[in-house]
Amino acid sequence: MTGFHRRILIDPRWFPIFLLRSLCFLVALSNLQASGLVVQKSLSVLNFDYPLPFPVNPADKIGFGLASKINELDSVRFSTAVAKTPTRNKWVAVCSTTQVADFARQVTGDRWEVISVLAAGQDPHAYEVRSNDFLAVRRSDLCLQNGWNLEGNNWMGKLADTAGKPLVSCIEGVTPLHLTDATKSLNGTTPTGFDPHAWFNPKNAMVYVENIRQAVTRIDPAGEDYYRRRADHYRLQLRELDCWIMQRVNAIPRQRRMLVTHHDAFEYFCEAYGFESFSPLGWSTGELIDVTILKKQLLVEKIKNSGVRAIFIETSVNPRLLQGIASEADVVIGGSLYSDAMGSEGSAAETYMGMMRHNVNIIVQHLK
Repeated sequence: MTGFHRRILIDPRWFPIFLLRSLCFLVALSNLQASGLVVQKSLSVLNFDYPLPFPVNPADKIGFGLASKINELDSVRFSTAVAKTPTRNKWVAVCSTTQVADFARQVTGDRWEVISVLAAGQDPHAYEVRSNDFLAVRRSDLCLQNGWNLEGNNWMGKLADTAGKPLVSCIEGVTPLHLTDATKSLNGTTPTGFDPHAWFNPKNAMVYVENIRQAVTRIDPAGEDYYRRRADHYRLQLRELDCWIMQRVNAIPRQRRMLVTHHDAFEYFCEAYGFESFSPLGWSTGELIDVTILKKQLLVEKIKNSGVRAIFIETSVNPRLLQGIASEADVVIGGSLYSDAMGSEGSAAETYMGMMRHNVNIIVQHLK
């Protein structure tokens, strides 16, 4: 408690001066917030929260020494979101996955700061949000997600809704694959809607890019031509990627195009390039799903009967299940494929293009 505040308690005549100082303080804060400062601390005074644009020493807190305290940022208190200003010259997009973030960077260039909630190797099906995710979304201008329940329990939708931010599902407009094929009946699951892993077909990636282009243009119409040019250029690269993949997989005889992975992340890839897919867990990674001995044995027998030469683990999933199946089926682990998350910065798979090329090269190497 400062000397000023002690005087208030000793002599009530100081109270009007305290009120006047508090009023001036709040007016100053309003001006600071209107100018676009990002708030990082909040001060609780008699149960009213006053955002502060600077760190505060607890010894200097204002009040009567009753319930006042400095509240650290947590899942309830966030940075105050601001619009683009002269001191903040980039719009901010927060993306649920590394793939969506890469598509967004390709479209927005240097006009936007793009943040990915997921890092390399993280699983969107089972991800649990953290306080830093709330902070990022709170200061964003736009949220982008994959959609179709890739983000398990709608965690990205909840983040955007809590912060009051616009949310775009980039997958909308893709022709969906329904979760009803034979690989799902193998592990006893029931159809739950659309397969969300649509980006594994480059033609679907073009839909993601167009949805992102439209979304950022609505927020920043001044950049419309810029976004259109970048999106058109990237779509050309995606077409070239599609042709390259087709040429590469032609090295694999049709009867050997069988892709066994931990979960059905590659259905769109398999449909586009003539593969059959098997997995023990269906479309969701769900480590909590009980993979019974019978389910494993069914897959082992299917691998043996189909003449599969190699099976593949995924970088975002615990490999033990597939390693055990490979041992029982007497096949090799062909390598690691990037599925629900791309590679780390500096790796060959840090971009969508690099991830797809890596996966195709590994598949061709072990199945041809």
